[in-house]
Amino acid sequence: MKVEGMTCQGCVAAVTKAVQRLDPAAQVSVDLPAGRVAIVTDAQALEVAQALGRAGYEAEAMTG
Repeated sequence: MKVEGMTCQGCVAAVTKAVQRLDPAAQVSVDLPAGRVAIVTDAQALEVAQALGRAGYEAEAMTG
């Protein structure tokens, strides 16, 4: 996912926590400089984007 608004390690922790609240078994890998988050989860992309939105970040699913 492309995630807007991440600026520091605190953001990385907040994004990870938001995804893992939705799916505790989710694997989250954040590339802070690129503003991208790779997520392995059973949750739908829209659910993840909404969870990140509630955490204060703008998220957009990416393909490829």
